[in-house]
Amino acid sequence: MAILTLENVSFSYDKRTRAIKNVSLQVDKGEYIAIIGHNGSGKSTLSKLFNGLCVPDAGEVTVDGFSSRNKKDLFEIRKRVGVVFQNPDNQLVASIVEDDVAFGPENLGVEREEIGKRIDFALKAVGMEKFRHSSPTRLSGGQKQRIAIAGVLALNPEILVLDESTAMLDPQGREEVLSVIRKLNKEQGVTVITVSHYMDEIVGADRVFVMNDGEIALSGTPEEIFKQKEKITSLGLENPVCSEIAQKLIDRGLNLPDGILTREKLLEELCALK
Repeated sequence: MAILTLENVSFSYDKRTRAIKNVSLQVDKGEYIAIIGHNGSGKSTLSKLFNGLCVPDAGEVTVDGFSSRNKKDLFEIRKRVGVVFQNPDNQLVASIVEDDVAFGPENLGVEREEIGKRIDFALKAVGMEKFRHSSPTRLSGGQKQRIAIAGVLALNPEILVLDESTAMLDPQGREEVLSVIRKLNKEQGVTVITVSHYMDEIVGADRVFVMNDGEIALSGTPEEIFKQKEKITSLGLENPVCSEIAQKLIDRGLNLPDGILTREKLLEELCALK
């Protein structure tokens, strides 16, 4: 069942050069979607169309039946679509973690008792309960981003959009955030749309959309996308590290199957060799 739909959507910042060109896609409830592309491909602009931060010049974006072209619908859309951006410091607004998580629900007029429940849920969901009374300024980058995610979760969104949300993190912080995202999707049923240029981050997605010059150049499962190695390279992207390692081993004569994208799968296939 589609929860988010784009129909022939185009958008430009200056009314001349189109950043998004006639894009159509739909996202079903509970899906894990990845959007990738080189810098300037339009992937971040696309993510801003999902919750009405950008409104299409042509076409229509609908979330749960609400259209972003209708100003009266924007409030309902933004209740349903929460966005986590690249720099967590730009999203943290309070000096205490629990106050920061409460900020969004308070501004929506949520009752105090319900806000307390949402804080509990959100901090538990991202594994940050013990930092409830801490100052965000004393947290690591990965911890700050998890608090930023908690702040969005406290709004009780149906869709979580992550716009390059791991770009400023070290590998450990990146894995912390990805672990939280996977858990939210698999255990809580949150629809996740992640925008990234790290190929290894998106191998667990249900579907991938590859953006190029404001258009969808490729779409499919991660396996379908990364089988097209030459096409991926021509779009200015790299294949996942484990895929590259597997290919080098195949080139050296090892009998490995195509489509290896993760470390776990690579280890499994290597152990199965006789």
